[in-house]
Amino acid sequence: MSVRDLLSPFTAWKNVFRDPVSIPDPFNRPGAPRYRGFHQNDVEKCIGCGTCETICQNGAIDMLPVEGIPTKQGDSGLRPRIDYGRCCWCALCVDVCMTQSLTMSNAYTWVESDPDAFRFTPGVDKKHWDNAELGYHRPDGHRLTAEVRVEMHELAPGPRIDSFAEIVNGYSIEQARLEADRCVSCGLCIATCPTHMAIPDYIKAVRDGDYERGVKLLYDSNPFSGICGRVCTHKCETTCAARHEGDAIAIRWLKRHIMDQVPAEKCREIVGGPGPATGKKVAIVGAGPAGLTAAFDLARLGHSVTVFEALDQPGGMTRWGIPEYRLPYASIDRDVDVIRSVGVDIRCNMRVGKDIALDELRNTHDAVLIALGLQLGRATRTPGSDHPDVRKAVDLLRQATIYEEFGTPRQAVVIGGGNVAMDIARTLARLQKKAYGQVQVTLTALEDRAHFLADPEEIKEAGEEGVVILDARGPQQVVVENGKVTGLKTWRVKAIFDEQGRFAPSYDEADEQFHAGSMVVEAIGQMTDASLLGDALTEQLTWNRGRLQIDAGGRTSESWLWAAGDMVRGPDVVTAVADGHRVAASIHATLIPTEKTT
Repeated sequence: MSVRDLLSPFTAWKNVFRDPVSIPDPFNRPGAPRYRGFHQNDVEKCIGCGTCETICQNGAIDMLPVEGIPTKQGDSGLRPRIDYGRCCWCALCVDVCMTQSLTMSNAYTWVESDPDAFRFTPGVDKKHWDNAELGYHRPDGHRLTAEVRVEMHELAPGPRIDSFAEIVNGYSIEQARLEADRCVSCGLCIATCPTHMAIPDYIKAVRDGDYERGVKLLYDSNPFSGICGRVCTHKCETTCAARHEGDAIAIRWLKRHIMDQVPAEKCREIVGGPGPATGKKVAIVGAGPAGLTAAFDLARLGHSVTVFEALDQPGGMTRWGIPEYRLPYASIDRDVDVIRSVGVDIRCNMRVGKDIALDELRNTHDAVLIALGLQLGRATRTPGSDHPDVRKAVDLLRQATIYEEFGTPRQAVVIGGGNVAMDIARTLARLQKKAYGQVQVTLTALEDRAHFLADPEEIKEAGEEGVVILDARGPQQVVVENGKVTGLKTWRVKAIFDEQGRFAPSYDEADEQFHAGSMVVEAIGQMTDASLLGDALTEQLTWNRGRLQIDAGGRTSESWLWAAGDMVRGPDVVTAVADGHRVAASIHATLIPTEKTT
């Protein structure tokens, strides 16, 4: 070893008091055309899903709020901040970006004395390479996740029209795991779900094959997961990040898959029993999703809960308004049984106002909740619609549920473009096929097909089953000849709303059609039968455009009475569940007020 080698470590001391200096590239050499340099982000395309943050193995990306970018449906309002002290320029964040908003410029040189400057939010903190065209962009066709959702096997139109058997078969374990693998756990779906279910977590449970954990996650926010796994409006899927480059994740079907894998008795064990008794009693009127969800929560909090149901089985409009081919009754029974298992007393064939007075419930309970569905159908008031053979869809669906004969028409006309209209049209189609061997159902709706309120799959399946769907047709007269309904006259709709946005349909009278049918079914909306309140209480309560006025917790203007569900929120199972949670929390806070600390 030379003397120079021995002394070389000490020569470094001459640099102790010098400032570190970054030397720019003396040749100003540009990066290669697809060089992975500093990031760019199109903040308008970015939805703040956080997929880039999740995939970064170095923890170099943080999702942070940005001033001027509000949180909205499908956009978290967050944008990625890059820490270039951690970034290794691997570009996985670019490869996984669902909207392809995140790219990398070919800029690689940047002289800056402030190290904090190397932590910035691309697209927000302006840089000179923001508009650079060269750099790394995800190659066309390059995907880290599958673009198409795993196909859900269903009965073909031929076999399914012959019975009320469930159409959707459900995923196998292998199929469910493949579909779960498509989820990048962005969490945008959570904010959209009315009950804010832990969707990425229960999808991960499917990936892991841990179905008992999945059931626990489901019941933490939705005691109707078996039902919602089949008929939920699945708004969560409309904000799924995966829809920006393919199909949304099949969130609803994965929820159903979890419930299908765990036996009912195991579900009851996972949920557990009632909470420690509080000595408080709550009466709930209506055994639908809102009422039973509130009952479930209140019983687990230790309150004594009794549910009064007018009909002979619980489930509300999920049982009486949704055909069995979409929602098997066994699925309803299973969800209800778990709710019973936490101590909820459900008393059927108890019509409040007839079999027991509302005043009696008020006097014998600490709180009363009315959670009524939309049991009555609305009328079109079309000339001739007062004929006995002009029926309401909700009435026919209820009769079909209990297998009550109502005179299946050989030809029928349905008015309406929502899910209820599709349900009754498809129910009549099945009954006609059994009785007459052929389907003759015509469905007419004011809206054009693109604006139908029914789910797209319902419209598609109704057409496959032989229902003739006519859009932009307005009912003008129910034709009655010799005392019998023979059909419906309609005119073509020119506009549904006037210039002020008010409902005021206008028609082309020259475009008239006649639709033959011995029964006309109105499916244009529903309303609540609130007669149980009685005249005196109805007068005392505060109303808003025909609906009970309630506060944020569902409490009415009468301090002892709460209201929830379809009667105040409109028809939607998962929204009713969310309403049940909200009202239960309000009732509990009133019955067991938290002591104020000094």
